[in-house]
Amino acid sequence: MEMIQVRVGERVMEFPEGVTLQNVYKELSCGGEPILANVDGTLKEMFKKLGHDCTVEFLDIRTVPGRKTYERGLIFMMLAALYRLYGQDECNNLRVEHSLGQGIYCEIEGKTDISAEFLETLKREMCALVKEDRMIEKRAMNTQTAIRLFEKAGMEDKVKLLSYRLDSKTNVYSLSGYSDYFYGFMPASTAILKVFDLVSYHEGFLLMLPDAEDPSVPAAPVAREKLYKTLQQANRWGKSMEVDTIGDLNALITAGRTEELILVQEALMEQKIADMALRVANDRSRKFVMIAGPSSSGKTSFANRLSIQLRAQGLKPYMISLDNYYLNREDCPKNPDGSYNFECLESLDVELFNKQMLQLLNGERVELPSFNFKSGRQEFKGNYLQLGADDILVIEGIHGLNDKLSYSLPKECKYKIYISALTELNVDRHNRIPTTDGRLLRRIVRDARTRGTSAQETIAMWSSVRAGEEEYIFPYQEEADYMFNSASIYELAVLKVYAEPLLFGIPKDCPEYPEAKRLLKFFSYFLTIPDDAMPRNSLSREFVGGSCFDV
Repeated sequence: MEMIQVRVGERVMEFPEGVTLQNVYKELSCGGEPILANVDGTLKEMFKKLGHDCTVEFLDIRTVPGRKTYERGLIFMMLAALYRLYGQDECNNLRVEHSLGQGIYCEIEGKTDISAEFLETLKREMCALVKEDRMIEKRAMNTQTAIRLFEKAGMEDKVKLLSYRLDSKTNVYSLSGYSDYFYGFMPASTAILKVFDLVSYHEGFLLMLPDAEDPSVPAAPVAREKLYKTLQQANRWGKSMEVDTIGDLNALITAGRTEELILVQEALMEQKIADMALRVANDRSRKFVMIAGPSSSGKTSFANRLSIQLRAQGLKPYMISLDNYYLNREDCPKNPDGSYNFECLESLDVELFNKQMLQLLNGERVELPSFNFKSGRQEFKGNYLQLGADDILVIEGIHGLNDKLSYSLPKECKYKIYISALTELNVDRHNRIPTTDGRLLRRIVRDARTRGTSAQETIAMWSSVRAGEEEYIFPYQEEADYMFNSASIYELAVLKVYAEPLLFGIPKDCPEYPEAKRLLKFFSYFLTIPDDAMPRNSLSREFVGGSCFDV
């Protein structure tokens, strides 16, 4: 039998050709529970066999790919438990909607009041699957065969999704008699999926993942009522447009109805922006509109569109970017690695901001600063401002919702808006699209267009961007007076045109390649939409270009 060399860290061991990654790890006797492996820069499931000399890195739930694999495994195990308890129809009725905190919100069509007894029964069956240590079988079958399989099971969302795939083969997973299609990797067996919980929530329930800080226990549910309401509104609108999944969107594209969809989507956004402007205009005590949101939410375009609607209400808006209140670079706090931390509140001249905002509130004339990003210094260039009776400030920046930024301003003077791209489209009923994917793809396209930054560089910095959002933005989102969803139901099909070539340009031997490969596979589900029909004031123009605003 041929032998191969496998390097794991500093150790190099010989194994028979065809050894599984599971058996390699068992032989190492390292303890822990890996759920995925990186083999020479390519992610592989633990039941995969090795056929050549290679370098292997094992990944557990504390890594991003490992956590995503665990989430998919839990969803699949939940479906298999539903299948064992109630049959195929109940699985078809389950909708995996969106994340809320560290939980995944799910609904079952026809059940608007899910009882504690139902959830306890389902949880008990899932625990039984964990105890049985059931293998998750992966079969590569002809795509047409897979379509016929899902047609027979009544899974029309899968049929529609796969009908637009060019790949001749499709991977189908099976567990305890239940078969399904999933976008992404799976655990080798159910034994690793022992940490979870099911919690009733509004019309559905939350599938709680292991706590990110302590993966040995399930995360506790966190009430995020405004975010939930905003996500549900987006989902309902998508259903009303009959564009609930990627398959639905592709069907609409082939029917030649994309221009109609774009016009209706943009009209809905404009209606919501106008509603915000009317609320501000009806309360003249509001002199400061504070806008905050995570990276690539479209804050700048949104601030411009809101300003136009405020003008339509007879107000005179002045836009202020919090970036202009950065401290001189040498005065900014540093990260443990010695790099400057431009994300934290302490990197801003909070005292100057509060002093000037109070002066403006009191009718004084103020010289506003600007920040020179090349020299890294705050500058004053004669930009004076004095507020009149109809004047209002539109202030945009990541700390806008944090009262520590505007501690001296009366609360009744502030109107807080949280903006984020909350993807309202799903791959299918059981495969959700994380909102972070949409924002990452937006940023890849925009960074390449406006900053000359490669997709590889954008992906490399994304984890630090996300860490800053978790610490400085998301904790304050529920304090907003209004939550605005900037995602367009059609935009991923537009972004594909611009992002695909950038992702293909990432070398296979770099650490960012697995993520690029995942995103390219994601784009393979979409037909494309040219941006011709997008209006020039569309928030999506901030990323693909052609905006009428200076973005």
